[in-house]
Amino acid sequence: MTDNRTMAEMLRAPTEGCAEAIVVPPILAEQFELKHSLINMMTSEQFFGLEKDDPHDHVRWFNKITSTIKYKDVPYSVIKLILFPFSLAGAAYRCIEKEPPRSITTWDDLVSKFINEFFPPSRTTNLRNEISNFQQKFDESFHEAWERYKDLLRACTHHSFTELHQLDTFYNALNPADQDSLNAAAGGNLLEKSPQDALTIIENKSKVRNSRSKLIASLVNACDNHSSSELAKLTHAVN
Repeated sequence: MTDNRTMAEMLRAPTEGCAEAIVVPPILAEQFELKHSLINMMTSEQFFGLEKDDPHDHVRWFNKITSTIKYKDVPYSVIKLILFPFSLAGAAYRCIEKEPPRSITTWDDLVSKFINEFFPPSRTTNLRNEISNFQQKFDESFHEAWERYKDLLRACTHHSFTELHQLDTFYNALNPADQDSLNAAAGGNLLEKSPQDALTIIENKSKVRNSRSKLIASLVNACDNHSSSELAKLTHAVN
């Protein structure tokens, strides 16, 4: 069959493939309009896909925000399909746009592609290694070490470590003084307690140590302020 197009027409960029990757099902509601305030809310905490960004945290945030949105005769999953791209920027937005046209048809499809793009298996392996090899730093308080350890666990919720393994790893990562303090709080040996009891002891110790540190810092600050005030008075008197 002869192609009768002109050369200019042949050289034009094709329009095929310009369709969106996300397929939004037909909306049957008689009245449906996304308000600008809602879109602005999505753009207030955009995910850029930076190394420190956690896609799981972003999905949890997005689900929490959108759970309050209700439209008559519009499925919740459809609302999320429409709004999610507004919550992305930079590399994160491009990762969705580069998917084949009309290849994402459900919310589960979208989340799966998003998570796999920004939380690949290598990231899981690295975080699991960080958890397994955790050590309290030389100048790190008990409270700081516990909070940092929990942050690692939260960053990889699919780490698959049992509660026993998590607590044993943390206990053995502590300096001798903090281990002795935990054992004293446990009435002898922390490892003789059940995992749930051990966790309670650790949490209570962390809260006490943190409160004590804040109190000491407050007292030191008050003393510094008092000393500064007295010094100012003395200087004024001398002058």
